[in-house]
Amino acid sequence: MPFYEYQCQACGHEFEALQKMSDAALTECPSCKKSELKKMISAAGFQLKGTGWYETDFKGGNKKSTASTETKSQAAPSCAGGACGHKH
Repeated sequence: MPFYEYQCQACGHEFEALQKMSDAALTECPSCKKSELKKMISAAGFQLKGTGWYETDFKGGNKKSTASTETKSQAAPSCAGGACGHKH
């Protein structure tokens, strides 16, 4: 549920209210009890913190995860220079 900011046009009192988007706008000021509230426009607060949030929350498509790529590359030893003993 978002926070909405209100300001009373009669007394100037400002406050925030936690409301559902479907709720009707408030009209009565909690300070002076007059019906002169006006909903103010404010920026939405949205912040993504940390690393890797997209790996678990928003990953889609046929992309391989970085964890499975690292596991495969670590499991297969390098054959550079023929030092692995395989016939090349």
